[in-house]
Amino acid sequence: MLKQQLSQKLSQKLSPQQIQLMKLIQLPTLAFEQKIKQELEENPALESGKEEEDNFEDMDNSQDDEHEVIETEFDVDEYLSDDEIPSYKTYSNNYSADDDDNKVPYASGKSFFDHLKSQIHTFRLDEEEEQIADFLIGSIDQAGYIRRDIEDIIDDLDFTQSLYVTKEKVLRVLKIVQRLDPAGVGAKDLKECLIIQLKRKPENKDVKIAIDILENAFDMFSKKHYEKLKHKFKLSDEELKAAIEQIEHLNPKPGASYSSRSKPVDQVTPDFTIRIKNDELELTLNSRNVPHMHISRDYNNMLKSYKENALKTKDQKKALLFIKQKLDSAKWFIDAIKQRQNTLISTMSCIMDIQREYFLTGDGRNLKPMILKDVAEKIDMDISTVSRVANSKYVDTPYGTILIKDFFSESMKNDKGDDVSTREIKNILQNIIDNEDKQNPYTDSKLVEALKEKGYPIARRTVAKYREVLDIPVARLRKEL
Repeated sequence: MLKQQLSQKLSQKLSPQQIQLMKLIQLPTLAFEQKIKQELEENPALESGKEEEDNFEDMDNSQDDEHEVIETEFDVDEYLSDDEIPSYKTYSNNYSADDDDNKVPYASGKSFFDHLKSQIHTFRLDEEEEQIADFLIGSIDQAGYIRRDIEDIIDDLDFTQSLYVTKEKVLRVLKIVQRLDPAGVGAKDLKECLIIQLKRKPENKDVKIAIDILENAFDMFSKKHYEKLKHKFKLSDEELKAAIEQIEHLNPKPGASYSSRSKPVDQVTPDFTIRIKNDELELTLNSRNVPHMHISRDYNNMLKSYKENALKTKDQKKALLFIKQKLDSAKWFIDAIKQRQNTLISTMSCIMDIQREYFLTGDGRNLKPMILKDVAEKIDMDISTVSRVANSKYVDTPYGTILIKDFFSESMKNDKGDDVSTREIKNILQNIIDNEDKQNPYTDSKLVEALKEKGYPIARRTVAKYREVLDIPVARLRKEL
């Protein structure tokens, strides 16, 4: 049986212009410059450079009046895609408008795997062994380990290389791969990696003890059970300390240390700059590489000429629709850029006012508790808009280039009842741990007492959470001889 009923529903949809603005706001400076460049290439109705002052103010009126002339109905949603997110190429351009845009190329260098393959061919191997060695090198991850089981490697050699080999032969070639530089490459885990490196060292008493500890008591060593190690191997404090120093100077990730040298260093281009002048803060938006943009005069004249033509053919109507689309798109893009600049400036100005004491002194203790809602309420914007600005933008301050998100933190009460930033508490916790006695490091309970003495009464579970955020291990793993 069919039933018919009415339902009332309230929904909110963003217009294409709003979606375009949100996308532009979240772009950092380099991606924003690339977006402008792309838009200039794709939309002929959009031009860069200063516009000649002429009788050009009729453009808005002409665009408004043309709706009376166009007979073909159309919807701008049909030609504005708000779902496509192009892949932006990032590039560095730190020159002023008067300078040449010189780009410094990066040296490609030799990859980590090329470095290993160039070494393997210096050994006397038959054709089958060379195939196995190349396959093993291809199985090495960026850290320098072969984490796959030998049986899986044998199966892959049979399936992909049509090469059936025994486990003994693969292990024999693996031993050759493990002789390559950097030392420790080709190991299956950290224990084997460290042992390979120790066996490359000149043999002495300390090295022998270190190898013995890793081979027979790796779990005790990793958990820093020093008393158990001394008892098991009948070592004095000095002997154990010397052996541990041998291990501590080894490289736990031999592959990463090599491959990182061939990578270009990522450089951050700040979106804002804050400077101190006469004890006052001065905020500027980085828009050095953003050109002035305006609507193409030629496209506007074409629109006028089509409008004046009383009789329109089918092709002329298509041309008129195309021009209308490009002009609207250009106008929306220019308006979105202006709104983006206003949003960024108002958001960063509010953050600068709240954190004024920090920007004047650079003292982390002057950072005030601040959440996204505080800024959003002051500038009368949505929290999501502030989040887009904070998560992807950097500000150049007299104390370095800082991610804006780092200025946000929650608040806690100190023993005086004042609100303090959790970031300040983390810094104090870090200082306490840095200055502790490493032979008898503080437990979380003792850290609670130390913070309480400094005026920050917080729970032990909160201390444990902050310690984990700071990537600081528990007391037992911080212990040193």
